[in-house]
Amino acid sequence: MTATAMPTVAPGRAAAALAAAQRRRVLVLGALLVVLAVVLVLSIGVGAVWIDPARVVRSLVGAGTAVDQKIIVGLRLPRVLAAVLIGAALAVSGVLLQAITRNSLASPSVVGVNGGAGLGALAVLSLAPGATANTAVPLAAFAGAAVAGGAAYLLSRRQGIVNPGRLALIGVAIGGLTMALIQLIIVLTLMQGDVQASLRWLTGSLWGRTWDNVLQLTPWVAVGLPAAWILASATDILGLGDDVPRSLGSRLEALKLGLLVIAIGLAGSAVAVGGSIAFIGLVAPHVCRRLVGPGHRTLIPAAALVGAALVLAADTLGRAIVPPTEIPVGLFTALIGAPYFLLQIRRGIA
Repeated sequence: MTATAMPTVAPGRAAAALAAAQRRRVLVLGALLVVLAVVLVLSIGVGAVWIDPARVVRSLVGAGTAVDQKIIVGLRLPRVLAAVLIGAALAVSGVLLQAITRNSLASPSVVGVNGGAGLGALAVLSLAPGATANTAVPLAAFAGAAVAGGAAYLLSRRQGIVNPGRLALIGVAIGGLTMALIQLIIVLTLMQGDVQASLRWLTGSLWGRTWDNVLQLTPWVAVGLPAAWILASATDILGLGDDVPRSLGSRLEALKLGLLVIAIGLAGSAVAVGGSIAFIGLVAPHVCRRLVGPGHRTLIPAAALVGAALVLAADTLGRAIVPPTEIPVGLFTALIGAPYFLLQIRRGIA
C-alpha cells in the first residue's frame, strides 16, 4: 500500500486567506465604531427635552445654540461618556479574566471584584451620606475591588503557582461573602429609613453623573486598555495551558498577576462610578469572539466597543421608556445579559 499524501495549502492561498481574515476584522472594528457613534448621538438626544441628531452633532462641533450647548455639553455628554468608559472597562476586564482563568464563564464578579467594590461603596454611603460620600465612594469602591481581587489571587496561589480553577472557585466564594455583607448593609440602611442611595448603587445607575466622574474614570481606562492591548500576544499564550508556556520560558505567573491587576483596575474604577452593572464583562467577550475570533490583539478593542455600546444603549432605553422616570442601567444589562448567557450554556458554547 502506498501512503496517501496529506493535502497541502499553497503559500499564496494561505497568505491570501490570512489577509482576507485581517481585512474582515478591520471592517468589523470599523462597523462597531460606527454603531457606537450612532448610539452615542442618539443617547445624547434622549431626555426630558428631545434633541434631534442634527442639533446634537452641531452642538458637539461647537456650532449649536447656547441652550443646546448647555444641555448637551453640560448635562448629557458627561453621562454618555461615563457610560462608554464603564462599558469598555467592564468588557476588557472580562476578556482578561476569562484569559487568566481559561474559563469563558469568568467575569469581574467571578474573582469578587464587583462584590468587593460594591461593599466598599455601600459601606461609605451608609456611614457618610451626602457630599462626603461623593468623594469617598469611588476610592472605597476601588479599595474594596482591590482587596477582594487580591485576596482571591493570594488564596488561589500555591507554591508560587495560581491555578485558574481554584481562582474562579475562591472568587465565587468571596463574591458570595461580599453579597451577604452588602445585603446586611442594605437591611441596616432600610431600618434607618434611607435606602435609595444603596439600592441605586446595587442595581447600577448613571443618574447624575458629571464631568468629575468622567475624570475619575479616564486615567484608569486610558492606562488599562492600552496595557491590556500591549499584552495581547502574551495573553494568547494562556490559552495553551500552563505547561507549554513554561516550557517556552514564559513568566506565566508574572503575566497572570499583571493581567489581574489591569482587570481589577478597570472593573473597580467602573463599579466605583456606575455601581454594580452586571453581565457586560461576560456577554461582550462572547459576542466579540464570534465577530473577530479569539486573538486578543483584535478581541480587546472589539470588546471595548461592544461593551461601551451595550451600556450606552441600556442607559438610553432606561431614560426613554417611561420619561421622566429613569430605569437603572443595571436592570437592562441584566435583562439583556441573562437570556444571552443561558442561551450560550444551552448551546454548549459557554
